[in-house]
Amino acid sequence: MNHPPGVDAGGFCFHFRQQFDIVIDTGEKGGGYTVIALMITFVIFSIFILFHINRMTNLLCIQKEIPEERHKKIFRTVNILIVILLSTSYIEILYV
Repeated sequence: MNHPPGVDAGGFCFHFRQQFDIVIDTGEKGGGYTVIALMITFVIFSIFILFHINRMTNLLCIQKEIPEERHKKIFRTVNILIVILLSTSYIEILYV
């Protein structure tokens, strides 16, 4: 079976990674602008996600009648876990 240049029998991933690394490393084809646009989009997306997760957490606390003393701990835990998830997602998108 014939594959395009840079693609092994394993698939498209090698060629994509090679092209993506060239764009980020050398700045060719507007690579710097692409990374900045990705950052801005991801920050907006992250703020949207954090807002809605906090809103749902608040609704859960109200619905389950969780005491006010525990709200701070619940929100802190949820927010830390969501920030970790969003950070790893950003790193995966940027470097994979």
